Amino acid sequence: MPNYEFNMQRLFLRHILAEGARIEVDRGQANYLLNVLRLKDGDKVLAFDGKNGEWLAEIRATGRKACTLELVEQTREQTKVNDLLYLFAPLKHARLDYMVQKAVEMGVGSLRPVMTQHTQSNRVNLERMEANVIEAAEQCGVLSVPSVVEPQPLKALLTSWPQTHPERIILFCDESSETTNPLVKLAELAEKRPAQLAFLIGPEGGFSVEERAMLRDLDFVVPIPLGPRILRADTAAVAALAVIQTTVGDWT
Repeated sequence: MPNYEFNMQRLFLRHILAEGARIEVDRGQANYLLNVLRLKDGDKVLAFDGKNGEWLAEIRATGRKACTLELVEQTREQTKVNDLLYLFAPLKHARLDYMVQKAVEMGVGSLRPVMTQHTQSNRVNLERMEANVIEAAEQCGVLSVPSVVEPQPLKALLTSWPQTHPERIILFCDESSETTNPLVKLAELAEKRPAQLAFLIGPEGGFSVEERAMLRDLDFVVPIPLGPRILRADTAAVAALAVIQTTVGDWT
């Protein structure tokens, strides 16, 4: 784990960061720094933009609810973008918030909602998802901020996959798998050293019979179980990320 300051406030900025830059933060961020956290002129925070590492910055108050940040020095170099793609059937509100935050913490590089036959929530608030991504990145020292991609129907995603992601395997988390041990399948996959991976979590009601058959018929899809118990979708995401990162991901 890289060394970084756990106790200092971190702030994501939609600006290109470079030494000596003075950046005017938006009104909401300024209010949070000056009136919620009660930071003052000259206090320091850590800033990052997802592309140019992390920077120590000094607050320069320009009003009661306005301030700029003066970048002093780079504290951490930019990390590479996480390559693991997360495909999931959308959940409702608070559980989706939780799932997005945990996915960021666990090293996902991109999040794409996938609409299935049993998906319970047909509307996805991408702005809310992005806000949860940024909040998790700020709180957990993440420098490469995952992208949030527009929702897509499962069938359309799978039809276009060989063209859009020709080298990427999808790990399909299948509760009806013949075995309950995900490590068996993942160990076999690790021997092949796949360069690119995505993983797919279904809705609360599970995939339909037709969807499961379609997934199992594709050569770029590898079904894996997640143990002997039925997991809620948000729990399944964390469990899947743990075993994937441990065996074929960036924990190895």
